[in-house]
Amino acid sequence: MAALSVPTHMKAWVYHEFGNTADVLKLDSNYPVPRINENQLLIKVVAASLNPIDYKRIHGALKAFDYSPPYVPGYDVAGVVVKVGSEVKKFKVGDEVYGDINHKALDKPKNVGTLAEYTATEERVLALKPKNLSFLEAASLPLAMETAYEGLERAGLSAGKSIIVLGGAGGVGAYVIQLAKHVFGASKVVATASTSKQDLLRSLGADQPIDYTKENFEDLDEKFDIVYDAVGQPDKAVKALKEGGNLVSIATPVPGFPDAFFLLTSDAVMLEKLNPYLESGKVKPIIDSKSPFPFSDTLDAFAYLETSRATGKIVIYPIP
Repeated sequence: MAALSVPTHMKAWVYHEFGNTADVLKLDSNYPVPRINENQLLIKVVAASLNPIDYKRIHGALKAFDYSPPYVPGYDVAGVVVKVGSEVKKFKVGDEVYGDINHKALDKPKNVGTLAEYTATEERVLALKPKNLSFLEAASLPLAMETAYEGLERAGLSAGKSIIVLGGAGGVGAYVIQLAKHVFGASKVVATASTSKQDLLRSLGADQPIDYTKENFEDLDEKFDIVYDAVGQPDKAVKALKEGGNLVSIATPVPGFPDAFFLLTSDAVMLEKLNPYLESGKVKPIIDSKSPFPFSDTLDAFAYLETSRATGKIVIYPIP
């Protein structure tokens, strides 16, 4: 199929300087559509989801690693391929795809992210959208689910091992529970969350939910083979670890555990490995009840994300 008709300009949320999201992120109705090189695809964005790294970059918290604006934020995408470069082998125009468009979270992130009508990226970070999932559902998955998977691989989780997940109701933690239980075969999954989210933890596969407002997980007699810290509690996390166990953190470095902290390397191989679990329903998208937010309400979506009260992912849908 030939490339579909693509305009030269599009609607996009753009910031030209670092600062508070509400002050610097603006809707531009005439922003240039990104051009692709020979190993890239152009995607018509149908849905996108937000991640904390999006607002941290807007605030300038990561500017030591970042380029200077202008930037269109957004890592996660679900959409339709409208143009392919000459070296692209896996995909064709018309394919429905999803992924995290940045291979390395902080290594040359794309200037034009996914909060726009079109975005461009390489085929190595994209997979075909699972047939049973909507674009909205698919957009909620990539960065959080891949981060959960990479952390569990790094920690060496395998059948018969126990794990505790700190922040089990968050964007990443919700997938850590599901993958630990249904993909890696953990013998016991314990997870922390607030009082109102205990039933959610059980529904995701947690054998033992812990209400952190009433109980200190670090004081449990039981210790764990793996501790996955998704919230940034390194001192407590270490106390929950068995001798010889492994700890991973996506929130902060852990003193004494130099390899614990990591940032995702986005890779389609992970999405393709997990596709059977998504299509069978063993791993489910977890989307916050306030989602989806219309594209025009993206600032409201960011304001909600920055409260840290979301359960699961915040999705922007539909993109115009």
